Amino acid sequence: GDEGAAHLADALRVNTSLEELNLSWNNIGDEGLAHLADALWVNTSLEVLDLNENTIGDEGAAHLADALRVNTSLEHLYLGSNDVSSARLQETKDLLQTRGERVAAVGETK
Repeated sequence: GDEGAAHLADALRVNTSLEELNLSWNNIGDEGLAHLADALWVNTSLEVLDLNENTIGDEGAAHLADALRVNTSLEHLYLGSNDVSSARLQETKDLLQTRGERVAAVGETK
């Protein structure tokens, strides 16, 4: 849930080797994603983040979009089966495409 995501975010802030993280089916909501997004501001190793099947909404996705403006390592993002609007998903996809990353998976299941 959100509390676990907060603890994991603390670890992601200092981790330099983790490249893939599957957090699907963990009941992570907007609060939890806000913590994870904050960690993505400084994390430089994570390339794949799977957040499928959680309870993330537009508020959490907005935090993620802010982080993606500065994060340069994330290449694959899975947000399928959440409560994120199609407009917010498109914004997130557009942010990653601007960097030239592979983003076919944004909003879809892995």
